[in-house]
Amino acid sequence: MTSPSFKDSNGHLAQGFKPRHVTMLSIAGIIGAGLFVGSGHAIAAAGPAVLLAYLFSGLLVVLVMRMLGEMAVANPDTGSFSTYADQAIGRWAGFTIGWLYWWFWVLVIPIEALAAGHVLNQWFPSIDAWVFASGSILALAVTNLFSVSKYGEFEFWFAMAKVMAIIGFIVLGFCVLMGWIPEREVSGLSRLMEEHGGFAPNGLSAVVGAFITIMFSFIGIEAVTIAAAESDNPAKNIAKATRSVLWRIGVFYLLSIFVVISVVPWNDPLLASVGSYQRALELMQIPHAKFMVDVVVLIAVASCLNSSIYIASRMLYSLGRRGDAPKAVQVTSSVGVPRAAVIASTVLGLGVTLFSFFMPAGLFEFLLATSGAIALLVYLVIAISQLRMRRMLRRQNIELPFRMWLFPWLTWLVIAFICSALAVMIVTPEHRGEVSSTLGLALVISLIGLLTSRQHPQAKGAVSLG
Repeated sequence: MTSPSFKDSNGHLAQGFKPRHVTMLSIAGIIGAGLFVGSGHAIAAAGPAVLLAYLFSGLLVVLVMRMLGEMAVANPDTGSFSTYADQAIGRWAGFTIGWLYWWFWVLVIPIEALAAGHVLNQWFPSIDAWVFASGSILALAVTNLFSVSKYGEFEFWFAMAKVMAIIGFIVLGFCVLMGWIPEREVSGLSRLMEEHGGFAPNGLSAVVGAFITIMFSFIGIEAVTIAAAESDNPAKNIAKATRSVLWRIGVFYLLSIFVVISVVPWNDPLLASVGSYQRALELMQIPHAKFMVDVVVLIAVASCLNSSIYIASRMLYSLGRRGDAPKAVQVTSSVGVPRAAVIASTVLGLGVTLFSFFMPAGLFEFLLATSGAIALLVYLVIAISQLRMRRMLRRQNIELPFRMWLFPWLTWLVIAFICSALAVMIVTPEHRGEVSSTLGLALVISLIGLLTSRQHPQAKGAVSLG
């Protein structure tokens, strides 16, 4: 099977990512403030049992990435799972999940920008946070307007800084827990099973709630298949990145959260407000803990903001390439950058950011709620697409170089698990609003997709599986 060339009537995407760019993007490209700060909310809700939520979330992501990897290695495409849904399920499915995914990353832009504005406003209180937030978006939009290699270089060093920070935190925490650093004693592992109500002080229902929160921080791992499509050897890079998902989740999420809950009591009143990493460093009596975490968080949100603009623009480009978005967004510059797609995504993200500062808070929270369950919908579509595409490829006697484990049983298990998680969200009061808002938005987009698919039965630029 040959890879598509990504060419259209107006231009093509440049294959400017180097292997080290794709590798580092796959390792830590989308780790944002959710791990360094937001994990404190999940720990405060579930206690030490939050490890189970991270474990199940991680296993789900590993299985979904394996399924996505099977399709992406066989047929690399910058539209990734949206293109595969188009081919395997129907044009309306690719249309729906593509626009939902674009909307998700457009909303991530203000989330990360607000975090950056908050940190910078604390350092320079004379300047309003909205100025810093807006400036961050505009500055990182500029990096996306240059060649993709420039974006890859920015993200390489951003991701490297995050990797070093997380590894340093894990090593420091391990040394403190082992008692190797004088005058830095903490109660340590005993708190996991014995202190403050035991391992699951709030019951398993709290673990389910934490799972929903954690899934938001995991989404974006699949975006490496979008980025790898702009590298010289996409199939090889996708396979390599997919295989590394297991240890990435094990090291960066499970190990670092294990250190946090071994140091910080889950019911510490400051855990959710100041963040898990900062509170752990404070209890380990590390000088200037807040400043160090603020620096890391600023790097992390800048990286995630940069990636948000990139991912949103590439998905919009892919939708345009298939005839599901205005033609203008598929136009590429002389260096292979879809600048109209970058500008459109940035302008909307900037608009929502300013909206959050100057309009009623309830409206901004409603917009965020519409993206609350998109991660699970994306994973569900990936699983269904892989199930159907494997059968299509089998009928055509096409050999797959990269395969999902225990097909079709694990695929069906993932589908059942995601459907169960969505059902739990619907009956859980604190999550009912976000899942109903997301499903409502998905229904509206699906209806639009069904109507447009009747007018254009064959997706423009669709890649044959044969």
